[in-house]
Amino acid sequence: MDGRPVVPTSGRLRPLGIAEVEITGGFWGRRQKINSDASIQHCRDWMERLGWVGNFQAAAEGRLPEDRNGVVFTDSDVYKLMEAAAWEVGRSGSADADRSFEELTAVIAPAQEDDGYLNTVFGRPGQSDRYSDLEWGHELYCYGHMLQAAVARARTGRADQFVEVARLAADHVCDVFGEGGIERVGGHPEIELGLVELARATGEERYLHQASLFIDRRGHQTLADIHWGRSYFQDDVPIRDQVAFTGHSVRALYLAASAVDVAVETGDEALLEAIIGQWERTVARRTYLTGGMGSHHDGEKFGEDFVLPPDRAYSETCAGIASVMLSWRLLLATGETRFADLAERTLYNVVATSPAPDGRSFFYANPLHQRVPGVVPSPDFVSNRAASSLREPWFAVSCCPTNVARTFASLGAYVATTDDSGLQIHQYAESRISTTFGDSRRVSVDVGTAYPADGRISVRVSETDGSAWALTLRVPHWSSESWLVVGDERKKVGPGQVVVERSFAVDEVVELELDVTPRWTWPDPRIDSVRGCVAAERGPLVLCVESVDLPGEQSVDTVRVDLGSDLAESDGVVSTSGSLVTFEDRPWPVPGPVLSGSSEVVIPLTPYHDWANRGPSTMRVWMPVG
Repeated sequence: MDGRPVVPTSGRLRPLGIAEVEITGGFWGRRQKINSDASIQHCRDWMERLGWVGNFQAAAEGRLPEDRNGVVFTDSDVYKLMEAAAWEVGRSGSADADRSFEELTAVIAPAQEDDGYLNTVFGRPGQSDRYSDLEWGHELYCYGHMLQAAVARARTGRADQFVEVARLAADHVCDVFGEGGIERVGGHPEIELGLVELARATGEERYLHQASLFIDRRGHQTLADIHWGRSYFQDDVPIRDQVAFTGHSVRALYLAASAVDVAVETGDEALLEAIIGQWERTVARRTYLTGGMGSHHDGEKFGEDFVLPPDRAYSETCAGIASVMLSWRLLLATGETRFADLAERTLYNVVATSPAPDGRSFFYANPLHQRVPGVVPSPDFVSNRAASSLREPWFAVSCCPTNVARTFASLGAYVATTDDSGLQIHQYAESRISTTFGDSRRVSVDVGTAYPADGRISVRVSETDGSAWALTLRVPHWSSESWLVVGDERKKVGPGQVVVERSFAVDEVVELELDVTPRWTWPDPRIDSVRGCVAAERGPLVLCVESVDLPGEQSVDTVRVDLGSDLAESDGVVSTSGSLVTFEDRPWPVPGPVLSGSSEVVIPLTPYHDWANRGPSTMRVWMPVG
């Protein structure tokens, strides 16, 4: 069992799992350790404290609805926690994570009914009927996360009771929502992802068929027309007819990812091409510089083309994770590096931004401009708002912390792939990769790098059979000058990928040198909200300015950058020359505030994923030129 979250039966590339790719240190290694040491248990503690785990026990003991706690979909967060624990067991062999998984199984399994139904909100005396609220009830959504947790458990070598619980639930869904049953969809896509992966894990074709039914039913307006319209549920237009991702961002991205899964498994090239086309338009016109998706707080949804206000960016952490899931599936299906490029951008600038350095508080939304310093929350505070100016220990809707936990635990599975010719490395982390390809040919490599602090990546061959094979390395689109070094040969390479094919010797080293020199980035001129601004990037990292780095901690809204001088870097800190301006207020409505003065200053810039780590501050990514 190699621990792969996604295992397509066809496609351009074969994914490697967490048993084949061990992240051994560096940027992502530190985050995996914090996730293991702190975040997973932090999530468990909060869910125990708030009664979300206890909901299952109350269900088994007949104490519902009186003793139910939390919002309607808290079951799903328990399942995501279990998925994180399963991947952590597979990654590190953690006895604590294994024990936690078994304890949660012991609480959940008795709540399952004889026909496989399992939910703590519906179906019992005093509760609404099963599937009576497909728009908002989230029953199918919860099942989807249950199935993904079960797949994680099975693929890390422990096909135990919880896997059987999930199979019973999946059988129930197929019985109830198959042909001739309830021919509708749930308001929040997710069941489709779980069904496809369970089909792949078990060989049960009916699960794949049911996922395909759900995909094809969506867009035929079986759900209610709500305040935000049926587009919120992606139920206004069939998925094959969409031109870009619309509606609730997480819903849209989960649906797109599951559509790729179905397309790959059924050979539906038209469906795959439809999703690729929607991805292209969404990335070009509806995606933030950070890789964040979703520009409306109202409805947590995508905006129209070029509606990307930085201060109102919702850019939910879960949407970032869903985007990575989609990018990974498209990469596996096509082999095209542009999908790995977006995954990298999103991982470093959305997913890595969410957790605090100690792994015990999180951003839910990820704006690119913070106008007012935040207030430090109490460690016992449960936030009722997704939009917070500092990371919060927990939320009334805590989909993001558990999503981060499962993503970090399984992150090694998003690093590399194989095909019949050899090994491809897509994400750069200090790691050890050991796998087979082709006719069971075994290779192992050790990847050494300080990436993204440094652009040098060293791949040392530690095991090979002496015959020729191909090592493929991704060259990110942002690296303007990249070099490949093999032995005494050094050559310049362009964006995309570079392939080294030869009979490698043990201890032979291939080096890739990427240009992480800080650079300016200009927005598309059709984005009204940032016209006249620039942003700074360094390698895969988006940078920002924080008020804590300005004289007197002045607001970042006073910053003006000078493009006449280059970005500078010293001792790992990037800075730019500019000025801080002051304004004179005038009576409303005309002529408005006017510039009254300015002072020259050096403006330090920090990686966006580190913002707010030093306390309350104002922050901005896009900086006015002046």
